[in-house]
Amino acid sequence: MKAIVCVDKNWGIGSQGDLLFHIPADLRFFKEKTIGNVVVMGQATFFSLPGQQPLPDRVNVVLAADPDWSAEGVIAVHSMEELFELLERYDSRLVFVCGGASVYEQLLPYCDTAYVTKVDAERPADKHFPNLDENPEWVLAREKEEQEYKGLRFRFTTYKMV
Repeated sequence: MKAIVCVDKNWGIGSQGDLLFHIPADLRFFKEKTIGNVVVMGQATFFSLPGQQPLPDRVNVVLAADPDWSAEGVIAVHSMEELFELLERYDSRLVFVCGGASVYEQLLPYCDTAYVTKVDAERPADKHFPNLDENPEWVLAREKEEQEYKGLRFRFTTYKMV
């Protein structure tokens, strides 16, 4: 599995149910990486999607705490056991974990790659991604050239589990 995320300087990812940044190049990168693949997200992340609709042209898997919850166009699972059982049907290289914070935390140990868009800014955040720079199990494998959007400097990075 792979994780895909956009973080601020403090590894913040969200505030009050929304992303910290809406950078077109990052949204394009996310789409390019995940299109045609499997995306795994929590229920709150699903509710934050535009129109609360599944991401098009992807298998949308939602880990939902509510055992009765379901939505059209998604595969709802209600436990980690159920999630892993479902994911056995797919090539793990095509599975992308895309939030939120608790789902990242639970699934990061099963990921071998993390695509992290790092934004050189700080925003108030109530949700964070684990700081991979401080985790000896992860190494920065690739860092692309810095880009800018409306005064925000950012770069695409790739981390690999050691």
